[in-house]
Amino acid sequence: MTTGNDFDPDAQPEIFSALLTPHRSLNRAGFLVVMAFVTFVSFVAGMAFLLMGAWPVLGVFSLDVLAIYWAFKVNFRRAKASEEILVTPSELRLRRISHRGHVVEFVLNPLWVRLDQISHAEYGIEKLYLVSKGRHFAIGSFLGPDEKASFAKALTAALQAAKRGPTHNPIS
Repeated sequence: MTTGNDFDPDAQPEIFSALLTPHRSLNRAGFLVVMAFVTFVSFVAGMAFLLMGAWPVLGVFSLDVLAIYWAFKVNFRRAKASEEILVTPSELRLRRISHRGHVVEFVLNPLWVRLDQISHAEYGIEKLYLVSKGRHFAIGSFLGPDEKASFAKALTAALQAAKRGPTHNPIS
């Protein structure tokens, strides 16, 4: 064998790969528009109260603008969190990245993993868990009920494919 060939005996085919991120409906441009509107309305209302002689109200409106700005910044910072799930015939890799950049990775044997879900009759799937050897790993906590259902269906199919084992077709 030469060092330049592409054969890697340890390489495993990916059965399933997903990157889960929190949904944020407001982008940066929308944030600027909302903050400009809130600032304008607060300034106009604060000036009206200032002209009536209630000058402390202007300060309260300023604090409201700062509180809304801070809440949006925290929301945008939390949107940096993600979960990566990779399933191969020999391992399930769960990688969590917090909004602060901390990485936690779990490697599980897909033969011993099952997907549990907690459902509500009215709202649908509330929580998803990977269960392996008595340990529970919550996944997809920031997904909506419909997204959790779709994700659970795809991950269950991937786990079943991993349990069947790799298929080898040398003719193709």
